[in-house]
Amino acid sequence: MPPSQQNAGAKEARRSIKDMQAGERFDDQVFLISRKDLRQTSNGSLYIHVVLTDKTGQLLGRIWQASETQYAQIPEGGFLRVRGRTESYKGTLQFIIDGMQPVDPATVDLADFVPRTVHDIDEMWDQALAVLRTVKNPHLLQLIRKFVEDEAIIARFKQSPAAVALHHAYVGGLLEHTLSLLNLATLIFGAKDGTGSHYPRVNRDLILTGIFLHDIGKAWELGFDSSFKYTDGGQLVGHIVQAAMWIDRKCVELERETGKPFPEELKNVLTHIVLAHHGSYEFGSPRLPAAPEAIAVHYLDNLDAKLHQFFAAIDDSADEASNWSEYVPSLSTRVYKRDVTK
Repeated sequence: MPPSQQNAGAKEARRSIKDMQAGERFDDQVFLISRKDLRQTSNGSLYIHVVLTDKTGQLLGRIWQASETQYAQIPEGGFLRVRGRTESYKGTLQFIIDGMQPVDPATVDLADFVPRTVHDIDEMWDQALAVLRTVKNPHLLQLIRKFVEDEAIIARFKQSPAAVALHHAYVGGLLEHTLSLLNLATLIFGAKDGTGSHYPRVNRDLILTGIFLHDIGKAWELGFDSSFKYTDGGQLVGHIVQAAMWIDRKCVELERETGKPFPEELKNVLTHIVLAHHGSYEFGSPRLPAAPEAIAVHYLDNLDAKLHQFFAAIDDSADEASNWSEYVPSLSTRVYKRDVTK
């Protein structure tokens, strides 16, 4: 089902997903295909579910009365030129595809399709390092150094998204999220001189180190060259377990380097913070938070991720006149957009 040939000489100007509205017709639009599924309707006919992506967001696409041949033609993680229309379904915009054609990746500008943080990545990294340098415990400071000196890990850490879709899902998102948590921690658990902590019994050094390492495994778990997806290792092992494995490996390296054992109890608690940071078994934590520092990192992480989703729902809302965003499945609600103090 190739797109209409009437635009072969003069292609339609590309529209960003965030600018699309229900009831529009498009004859020549290119999207990155983040995901595709072949599904069956209640009456047994096939349809294709795809996630259309550009740097401004994602859009659900559907192809009705589909075939397995059509499904095989769609390049998951690649680019597709489509013809179709937008419509609203239960308050969510979707794209009904009438025609499609795979696109050679060499002919597209990746900057149009891969979202990126609005902040300077090198500046964020310098700010994160400035906070981490305030850690006083020599063992934790040495462990941080071993990670910082690992160029392969850090190069990906600085570029990786924090998630495929839910929060900070853009190049540099993982670093942005981590820096946000480090800054939150300094507000709650005190400045570098250790004064001003609202909870002085909570160990600030463990908090900062745990924040730095809680999601570092996502640098290995997520692929982000042309689209955001899980690597094979990410699917099989996951970022939480990978981070725990890296901590153990770096501690062994430190022991060889210094000739002294890394304190076992300190390593166990730090690893526990990483293993418990999702907060519950339901959300993938191998352990439940069992230390003050673990529950603190969990709630800081959840606060930053959830607020990011709320603000994204407000900023990306298609109807500026409405007090409410579209329904956000990950939040199980629509988001109230008004600032009632103005």
